[in-house]
Amino acid sequence: MFGVGMGEFLGLIVLGLFLVGPDKLPAAAKDFARMIHKVRNFTSDASKELKKNLGPGFEDLDVKDLTPKNLAKKVLGDALEETKPVINEARARSKELKDIAKIDPDLL
Repeated sequence: MFGVGMGEFLGLIVLGLFLVGPDKLPAAAKDFARMIHKVRNFTSDASKELKKNLGPGFEDLDVKDLTPKNLAKKVLGDALEETKPVINEARARSKELKDIAKIDPDLL
């Protein structure tokens, strides 16, 4: 859960005991769990609202894909896919020109 191992979890419990105290730790843990639950609900509702406002065609939209890094990857990937046929044609013509430009040493 959340990429936290057993040792790290125990460390968090000990830290919580020092910061909050053993008598207030259960209440603090409940408050923290409620806060996490509210944040999850908020993000889920925001994602649903975004999909609803964008309209049809965006049902399969994943909000995680909207990061600048992922958007740049998608745009650059699409651009590279569009240029592949042009690049392949240029390579083929370049090879043809190299073959034509070869000088036969016997002719010299």
